[in-house]
Amino acid sequence: MTIRAVVFDVGECLVDETREYGTWADWLGVPRHTFAAMFGAVIAQGRDYRETFQAFRPGFDLYEQREARAAAGQPEHFDEGDLYADVRSALAQLRADGLWLGIAGNQTVRAGGILRDLFASDVDLIGTSDDWGASKPDPEFFVRVAKAVPFAPEEILYVGDRVDNDLRPAAAAGMQSALIRRGPWATIQWDTPEAVDLPTFRVHSLIELPGRIAEFNG
Repeated sequence: MTIRAVVFDVGECLVDETREYGTWADWLGVPRHTFAAMFGAVIAQGRDYRETFQAFRPGFDLYEQREARAAAGQPEHFDEGDLYADVRSALAQLRADGLWLGIAGNQTVRAGGILRDLFASDVDLIGTSDDWGASKPDPEFFVRVAKAVPFAPEEILYVGDRVDNDLRPAAAAGMQSALIRRGPWATIQWDTPEAVDLPTFRVHSLIELPGRIAEFNG
């Protein structure tokens, strides 16, 4: 078995979302540390992260509020400064090693445009849940990934920070997976049985991937 393609999740894999979630706290009028504490509690309880917003504003609709923020001149945004420090070097090494590269995550149309501006020349695929009409962990999302990658599912390594949204559905789709330890989900889930047993690799930095893949491929 050989890994020929690597597909990356976006949030807390490539992009540090600290600033983005801070702006949501500001939008809600909630202290940032209070929002972060509730966010972590919701994740630790295995609930949908969107329930965090409900705690502060019952009936909160994330899609509607994204539109409201955009109309107020405060759209969702990330840029080069929000990328984790290992992203560029890891992508360059993986590309030099001859691997096919993709980015696919639960992202809006706007975020997809930002990703294309940042990575169009670095990867072979940029796909989002809004593009495909399917969001992780829906199996259809990984069906779309498999259709877009020119290799068999077992030759694809999906890299993400969540057991529930990334590792579990990737494995169900027949793909290899890597869990990266950063961001709230991976930090909270790291020592759970699935986080230990399910992924092909567990890494603390993306720069570990080229060596781990080379060793796996033999």
